[in-house]
Amino acid sequence: MSDTETNLQNAFETMTARIGEQRAPTEWFEITQERVNDFADVTMDHQWIHVDPERATAGPFGKPIAHGALTLSIMSFLPREESIGLPQLPGQKLTINYGFDKVRFPSPVAVGARIRTSSTLKRVEIKGTMLETMNELVVEVEGTEKPAVVAESLARLVF
Repeated sequence: MSDTETNLQNAFETMTARIGEQRAPTEWFEITQERVNDFADVTMDHQWIHVDPERATAGPFGKPIAHGALTLSIMSFLPREESIGLPQLPGQKLTINYGFDKVRFPSPVAVGARIRTSSTLKRVEIKGTMLETMNELVVEVEGTEKPAVVAESLARLVF
């Protein structure tokens, strides 16, 4: 068995033992109007509910809201304490974002709100010389019961 195959098998066993494990949530992160405006510029989505605070105040949410795609884009990268991050597995070269199986936006994120993400490992499979993991990510909005995002995120760990 090659080193890559051995590392892959060991990683599979390590990760399989973690199925059902929930990581501690990230730190709270504020969604600012500046960040929403910057995202609107990058994506060319300047809908008034995102970028016109005055008009949005009279709109359905009572204030401007973040784009769902903005929340989706940053949810995996919110800051967390170094001590609770997952270490790289022996022989792992990199991790690739492979996409999503399912994404839902149950509630909006208002500008000025603080969000954080929790993650639960749901599935691990060997795919060639990679491990594919599926994590359920949930974005909470501080002070709100309904999550902003619930997504099944796929990653491929390359060995």
